[in-house]
Amino acid sequence: MLDELAKSLGRDFKDMTILAEATTHGSAGKGRRNYERLEFLGDRVLSLVVADMLLARFPSEPEGDLARRHAALVRRETLAEVARAIDLGGHIALGKGEAVSGGKDNPSILADVCEAVIAALYLDGGLEAAARWIKLHWSDLMTMPVEPPKDAKTALQEWAQGRGFLAPVYTVLSRVGPDHAPMFNVGTEVDGFPPAHGEGPSKRVAEQNAAAALMDNITKSPSNKEAMT
Repeated sequence: MLDELAKSLGRDFKDMTILAEATTHGSAGKGRRNYERLEFLGDRVLSLVVADMLLARFPSEPEGDLARRHAALVRRETLAEVARAIDLGGHIALGKGEAVSGGKDNPSILADVCEAVIAALYLDGGLEAAARWIKLHWSDLMTMPVEPPKDAKTALQEWAQGRGFLAPVYTVLSRVGPDHAPMFNVGTEVDGFPPAHGEGPSKRVAEQNAAAALMDNITKSPSNKEAMT
């Protein structure tokens, strides 16, 4: 399966273990290296390459406009969109519980793994290899709307209340890790729709990710299209 992913990435990896690490979620099992450290690196590589692309694409734009474009291009929603375009979710190693709860299509996980894959490309082939792949998938996104996305919790609450539902409920499902580096898993639900969950280094971030995941699930479900209008 990783061979297929490597082929779709256009990279003949010298070290496939780094690609395996990039596509392994923390729930996959103790002792297995997961994508979290690579995600940290990939975020920085993506930011640099996108900034360079923007300078070349919009030579006359002021810094403020470039910053807004940059924020839109490196945000979770854009990363998840790219991840879905290459079917990255089908290559993610997840624990049974995470898989059952829809982890392979969780926008937060998809975005994180996409960043980790960028880091894998960088570590295996250098900045040129990573930049080549980023340019392939981000060039057409350069002219996307630059308005910042609405806060996910606010968007979900406005959507729910606008349709007569009670406000979303958030529940901390778990908290793991040491005090200096915790990881929260928060669930959220709106009456009548399957619950969703999100992870983050703080309760606030996990709640935002959970809200984004629930909105994403609602908008994608064919049975809910009428309710979204």
